[in-house]
Amino acid sequence: MNLLTSTWGPSLCAMMAVTLATLVIIDSFLYISTRYKERYLKEAAVELDDVLLQMPPGRIFDLSLAISTFCCFMTVVIFGATSNGFSWVKAIGLGAIVAVGSFPIPRLTLRFLRIRRLAKFNEQLEDALGGMSSSLKAGFSINQALESIADENRPPISIEFRLLVQELRLGVSLEDALNNMCERIESTDLELVAVAIITARQTGGELTSVLERLAAVIRERLRIHRKVSALTAQGRLQAIVIGIMPFALMFMMSYIIPDAMDAFFDSIVGIVSCVIAIILVIVGFLSIKKITSIKV
Repeated sequence: MNLLTSTWGPSLCAMMAVTLATLVIIDSFLYISTRYKERYLKEAAVELDDVLLQMPPGRIFDLSLAISTFCCFMTVVIFGATSNGFSWVKAIGLGAIVAVGSFPIPRLTLRFLRIRRLAKFNEQLEDALGGMSSSLKAGFSINQALESIADENRPPISIEFRLLVQELRLGVSLEDALNNMCERIESTDLELVAVAIITARQTGGELTSVLERLAAVIRERLRIHRKVSALTAQGRLQAIVIGIMPFALMFMMSYIIPDAMDAFFDSIVGIVSCVIAIILVIVGFLSIKKITSIKV
């Protein structure tokens, strides 16, 4: 009886401790995942509004999960087809890494579309200022000049000016409509234009000459930006090559000499070395990207 008590007592306590720890871990995971999903949906909604896509944010989250699952599955399949000594632990570990890396692809795509849209808007803003200046010289009012830009079929600037004109027709003041447009687009050039228009209306200045000078300033900034982009193109390419090369080399070595790589991954020293190497590669990639990202 004492033997049973001494055997089952610690076992029962250990089982209860493991159960409680598991429940705490699950509850913490659910709480963290819920908070992350809420923040993800909120940020995705903002990014969808920036590119004017009529899509629920939950669809972006579902798409991220689908892409992550598909990439994980394909990684396990490719690893099993190319590896001589297949191991489920290694396959699942590699698939999990690929799944985590591929999860933010839809969000990154939205950010890329937003950056492209903003760049195209800034390029079209110069011509729009010229058109507004010509309209004002012809005797049009500022609202009619804005409507002339909105009527042109040149997205994205025509879409943004159309939203601006719709706000004006609904009774919103020009100052508030311009401020809303600046908050929506987050363009430095547009902020200069908005400040110039508001200041000219308040002080009674000549708006046509102001718009022409702003168009010249934006034209010069675009020229400098293109020149800087051309000068830093080699550095950006080096960052991409440096980031891809270690992973490509690891994949090639695993295919050419799998025994050596298996021995490398089976040891603690090898796994720690891989983690340190990945961290250093990421730091190097971000450092080069920071150096070559010059704001004009």
